[in-house]
Amino acid sequence: MNARTAQRITRTAVFTAGALTGVTLVSAGLLASQAEAARRTIPLAEGPPPRADGVFGAKFGGHPLVLAVLGDSTAAGYGVLRTRETPGALLATGLSRRLRRPVRLHRFAVVGAITDGLRHQLQDALEVRPDLAVILIGANDVTKRTPVTVAARQLADAVRGLRGVGAEVVVGTCPDLGTIRPIKPPLRWLARRWSRQLAEAQTIAVVEAGGRTVSLGDLLGPRFFAEPTRMFAWDHFHPSADGYAVAAAAMLPTAVAALGVPSGQASTLSLDQGVRSLSDAAQEAVKHAGTEVSAERVAGRERGPLGRWVRLRRLAVMPRQQTPDRDTAAVPLGKALSGKGDMTPPESTDGRGPDGMM
Repeated sequence: MNARTAQRITRTAVFTAGALTGVTLVSAGLLASQAEAARRTIPLAEGPPPRADGVFGAKFGGHPLVLAVLGDSTAAGYGVLRTRETPGALLATGLSRRLRRPVRLHRFAVVGAITDGLRHQLQDALEVRPDLAVILIGANDVTKRTPVTVAARQLADAVRGLRGVGAEVVVGTCPDLGTIRPIKPPLRWLARRWSRQLAEAQTIAVVEAGGRTVSLGDLLGPRFFAEPTRMFAWDHFHPSADGYAVAAAAMLPTAVAALGVPSGQASTLSLDQGVRSLSDAAQEAVKHAGTEVSAERVAGRERGPLGRWVRLRRLAVMPRQQTPDRDTAAVPLGKALSGKGDMTPPESTDGRGPDGMM
């Protein structure tokens, strides 16, 4: 996203809301004025996010696990200044510590990408033959009003492409754009509704294509809204270092489980919510923080009367970063990422970007 996001939301909000709910001219004018106010508040992009490509956890030795990160500015880590604060570096560090092996990170995410852009990123990702691919995408599809069915189909195509080369795939579904403070109600309510519609469709598409999803909107939304200066970056749109750390800690247990690590070693942060149909699970995941949805078999069968069987797992606690002036950590972030009692924030001491800087 960028500073023009609110304008794009407004243009489609007037059309969509008018068609579905009979928005009056007064209401349309209100949305337009809200978008203009948001545009003045939100600064333009200043530069690209730091690169994080490289090997993390080289001290463990052995053949590196290959991790590819695809998606938009959130996947790229826009809004932070240090390599170790990007989602890719956080996940690579957490995986290397949890698996006790090095992780080679390749970031293909592009700032401003919509789901259609994954096909270009996919071409590069397939060349490195990743063991695990993590995708964060959807916010720009909401702001540009990509039809939900189109975006879901494009995401499923990318997941199938990655699965075709043997990669496990974990998708963080569309974040809740209703948490962006410069966007006021009723524009905020429309943004939230569209975000959740896309997240639900993404869940169904990804699992049908052979991947796993983790809902991010409900995990980050309340916290971002309650602590905007801490959880948002300087542009009021993208996550801060703390925000990305929470998201990475939420996705890490699913990433470890996708790689086939025995459940006793994978994570102590998930609560099993049982087996149900994919459509029901997709609706449930949108409502609850950090919910993982993955395919399951019942009596040897993938599908039941209501469609594909899936299993739901949720974070038992919300991992939070500690701050010097206030300890609010339910589980210290270092522990969430490493699976140990390490209170130190994760740091990718081995990874270097193309510029050689950390």
